[in-house]
Amino acid sequence: MAKEKTLDDLFYDTLKDIYYAERQILKALPKMARGAQSAELKAAFEKHREQTQGQVERLQQVFEIIGKRAQGKTCEAIEGILAEGEEILEEFKGTAALDAGLISAAQAVEHYEISRYGTLKTWAQTLGHKEAVKLLDATLQEEGQTDSDLTKLAVANSNKKAVKAA
Repeated sequence: MAKEKTLDDLFYDTLKDIYYAERQILKALPKMARGAQSAELKAAFEKHREQTQGQVERLQQVFEIIGKRAQGKTCEAIEGILAEGEEILEEFKGTAALDAGLISAAQAVEHYEISRYGTLKTWAQTLGHKEAVKLLDATLQEEGQTDSDLTKLAVANSNKKAVKAA
């Protein structure tokens, strides 16, 4: 008979998922920064890359807290979201709509991360991992701020630029 799975197992499995996702995001952000047309968006992607590196380090600390080796598990969701971002880079290259598309792709990534970190934080609370809660919450706050910053860029610049080109 199969071993009964617990919230601890689910927490660890989801932690491996977001760890893999963050490492893939680290690889994708430089491409997005190079593709961005506005200096503000390039800077936003570069800033997020620095933050993501810190988030990976926090995840490594969470693995230590639960006594597990930091390892990733292929995350099909992030693979798909990042592939959509690549498509936007290719299909809209050189157009006024490129930055608006890159922002939408980046926000899809942010929303995935926000959902994962929110869940992990709640499970860490339930499991009594107080230090992990703090680490996961710090990342959750950063992800929310990045999403908000991207919305401001889209509304202030990119969306309007994309409309005027039509």
